[in-house]
Order: sequence, then C-alpha cells, then structure tokens
Amino acid sequence: MNIYPLSEDLRNKISAGEVVERPASVVKELLENSIDAGATEIEIVIEKGGHQTIQVRDNGHGMSAEDLPASVKRYHTSKISELDDLFSIHTLGFRGEALASIASVADLSIISSNGDGTGAELPIKNGKLGKVQPAPEIGGTEITIRNLFNNTPARKKFLKSPRTELRKVIDVVRRFGLAYPEVGFSLTSDTRKIVNVLSESLDERINSLFDRTYRKNLLPLTISKGDYIFSGFVGNLNLVRRRPGEQYLFLNRRFIKDRLLNSAVYSAYRSLVKRGEFPFFVINLIIPADQVDVNVHPMKIEARFKDEWRVYHVLKSGVTNTIETILKTIPDFDKQKENYQSFFNNIPAINNPDQDKLHFQSQGTQEQPVQPAQLNRAKDYASRLAKPGPETDDIAIDRIWQVHSKYIVSEISSGLVIIDQHVAHERVLYEEAMIAFESTAMASQILLFPEVLEFSSDEFDGLLDILPYLEKIGFKIKKAGDFSISVEATPSDISWGNERQVIREIIDDFLETRETSSSYKEGLAASFACKAAVKAGDQLTQEELQLLVNRLFATEHPYYCPHGRPIIVQMSLDELDKRFERV
Repeated sequence: MNIYPLSEDLRNKISAGEVVERPASVVKELLENSIDAGATEIEIVIEKGGHQTIQVRDNGHGMSAEDLPASVKRYHTSKISELDDLFSIHTLGFRGEALASIASVADLSIISSNGDGTGAELPIKNGKLGKVQPAPEIGGTEITIRNLFNNTPARKKFLKSPRTELRKVIDVVRRFGLAYPEVGFSLTSDTRKIVNVLSESLDERINSLFDRTYRKNLLPLTISKGDYIFSGFVGNLNLVRRRPGEQYLFLNRRFIKDRLLNSAVYSAYRSLVKRGEFPFFVINLIIPADQVDVNVHPMKIEARFKDEWRVYHVLKSGVTNTIETILKTIPDFDKQKENYQSFFNNIPAINNPDQDKLHFQSQGTQEQPVQPAQLNRAKDYASRLAKPGPETDDIAIDRIWQVHSKYIVSEISSGLVIIDQHVAHERVLYEEAMIAFESTAMASQILLFPEVLEFSSDEFDGLLDILPYLEKIGFKIKKAGDFSISVEATPSDISWGNERQVIREIIDDFLETRETSSSYKEGLAASFACKAAVKAGDQLTQEELQLLVNRLFATEHPYYCPHGRPIIVQMSLDELDKRFERV
C-alpha cells in the first residue's frame, strides 16, 4: 500500500474536526477572538440553532484590510510569536486555527475596521478566499457563518435539533458572561432575545443569567494564598441541584473542566449535601501563567498544573471556610416539619383549564425524550408485582396508626402491615398522573396569591417542553416575562409553599435525562410523584391515613413505588409469636 500526502483541503477539514464540533464551538471560538480584541460589547445572532446562520459582532479593535486574508490562514496569529510564549499565555486564543477551521467547513464573511475610518470585507466560500472589498466603518468586527458542515455531510448529520444546539450555545454564552461580567453580551435566536446583559458586577451577572433568587443565596469567596488568588461565589443549600451543570470553574478567566478541582469543592460540601446533589459555584482561579499549561486539549477546556494538589487543597480549604455560614442559612423547610400544610386540605378543585390560560407549544419533535426516573431500578420488578399481598378489605381501616411520622401500621387477618407513607403516596400520584396525561387533568387548588417563578434560559426552554404535562397534573400557569411564569394553581396533593421546589426539581430531572430518555411521560410522572408526595416527618390525621390507604389500594400496583422500592411490609402472627418465643 502506497503512502500519499493528504491534500490541503482534507488536512483543513481534519483539523477543523478537532476545533469545530457544533455551532456552540463556533460561537466559543469567535467569542474568544472578540474578548482578545478588547471588546466590551458582543452581539451573537443565530438562526435555526446555528444550523443556518451564526453571527458574532463586537466593538473590539478590529483588523485592517491587509490583515483580513492572514486571519483565516492556519497558524497565523497576533497572540504568540515564539515557543516560550506557549508557557506564558495571557490570551484565550493563541493557535491561529479558529477562523481557518471554520472557513473549511462553512461559508464565512468577515467585516472589520480598526478605527482608521474605513472598513473591509472578506468573503470565503467553499474554503476559497474571495477578494477583500471596501465596507462601512463598524467600529469592530462582524463575522457571519452560514451553512455549517454543508460540505461535510457526515459531520452535519451528527448535529442535534435546533433547540438542542441552541441550548449548547446558551451554555457557552453563559460561561463567557460569568468569566467577563464587565463585558456586555446579547444573544438573539430567530429574532427572540435570549440573553441581554450589560457591564455589571459578578453577583449582578449571576442574577441576570440565572434568576433573581440566586443573588440572595450567594456566598462570596475570596482566597489569597501566595501567588494564588481565587475569587467568585458559592451557593448556599437553596442552590443545590440534583443535576450537575451549574458548576463554573475558570482558570485565569478561561472555562475549564477539571474533575479533581470540582471534587475539591464537592468535598467541602460533603457534610451538607447528599450523594447525587450538586452545589452551585462560580470560581475564577488566578494562577501565574507559567504554572499552568492550557495547550493540552483542542478545545482548550483542560489544563495541567505545575502543582495540582496545592491548587486542590487551597481551593478546598477556602470553600470550606466560606460555607461555614451555611449552617446558619439552612432553609426552614428542612427544620420545621410541623409547619407543613396538610396534603389533603378540602380546597375546591378545578379540573378544566380556563380558556385564557397560556399554553406553550413545543417546536419540533423531541428527538430523545426523558427516560423514567430510575424505573428500571429492580430487574425483577414485574415478578415482584405479581406476588400476592393484602387487599384493602383485609386491613382494619379503623385501627390504623402513624409511627414516627414515617410509617403507617395496621392490622390484617394474618398479622400486621407496615406502609411507607412517602412511597405509598408516590405510587398514588404516579398512577394518577399517568392517567391524567391521557385524559382529564388532576384536581387543582387555586393559590390566593400567584407565585412568580424565574428561570434561566435553558431551564425555561425545558419548561416549554413539559408545560402541557404540568397542566395535566394540576398546575395552572401563565407566562409572566421572557423567562418567568406565574403559578396560579397547584395540584391539590401538594403542600402550599412547596410548588417552587416541586416545579424546579421536575425541570432538573427532565433536563438531566431528556437526551437519553425513552419515555419522558413516565419520567415526568415519576419525578412529580416523588417530589409532591408526603415526606417522612409529615404528620397525618386519622382521616388522612385512612384516605391514603384507600387510594393506595385503588392503584394498579400498590406494592411497589415507581422506582421499585417496596411500599408494604407484612409481618405474620406466626413471625410475631416466634419473635416473642411463644412457639
């Protein structure tokens, strides 16, 4: 077999595959260039999730007409000039690959001016440079990309739906927004303004990019140790989520992914959060450039440290000291179970949504809906359901007790049964939700004062997908702003004041699993049931105990919860007699 050199076009496309994976990576590379150019205002416009058009415009120092052709040649850059520069990098970009890689897989147009009163435009189509043409003075640079991957169909077919690609772009913009709060960013998608922030402080930027409830739940972090300066914010327990994704670690203002350093933060929270819970943090590590190497990954999202364990221990110690105050800010709902409202309040129910209620319509087909929330926990689930158990007629409904505000105990003819009140209610709500998805909505309770909830843009996008199902399970919701809703009614089984937490956790579960799901209806029903069901520690009246037991045995599968956990444990008289050595 003969060996031949690869053509320049093929070399460019192979190199582009390492840098340009999807629209979000294009936006990342262009934003890095804008920041390095000293921009203080950056506008991003995308169409069809970036499938069709990506445009980034900034007010940086721009380029001259003479520099435009060089800017799209591979390994041409103004940021480094010799080998030693690689070990002291002070810019986000440095390889001179971004524009060349993009130009090899898309049509490209660059308009730029450097303050001399004139502008210039360079078109690139099918990887071929056009002629530099005069253009209006725009006070910066505007780069427009069209038809991404049109000349590499094998790459294009791996792009996700426009909505999925939009979420990836939003995440990139959010990262830059957090790293550079002094820079104004705007993001427009198909004429809809998604992000619009001006220069502000970091806590104000967090407030702008997430929602207004974040700011009051932030703890400032400042660590100064030798030549290390770490700063930012960590969240209290109100910002703990059941899915990762709101953990932002920056190295010299460059977003990085580092499992060791993330674990330093998680270790500091270890005594405060449960396994599978993730605290919010935005932390920037200022470390001398000659002690780090960011030239280890094509996307520049990994780094090597001269002394990574020193970084780990300084970070963990600083976060630990900062979150000591969390013990004073633990939410009241974790301490004051006695204040929970009864979940069987006699409140007038409404079953049909009013005609003027807002209904969001999902755009396009959900390609990978959510899988059930651990519905396959037990492989023998089906066989366990087939095992015989007590019938509701066997239970002495007039002799029923609650033990430790956690379990329900009652007599049956052959002994006694112990029912876990949380998973029992969970099974009831799960089956009622599944029925409601296909027929009449579940009963609702009207709130005296509507609750306004704000979301980040990707959370709101997830809400659009599941809103029809939220209304089916009893929520009545109106749009209140670009990324906010007004909750006017909640399912009648939910305690008052718990709707914010229930909705947010349902969205968290949905966002975490929708990319790999097989049945998002089952997943939503299971998530709702788990979040809305009574908890261990909730005291129930005698009437409520009886009603819960009756509702449980009216379900199709009363013996196991949607996650596969047992609901009922039986103890026979023979077993009791043996325990007391009567036989």
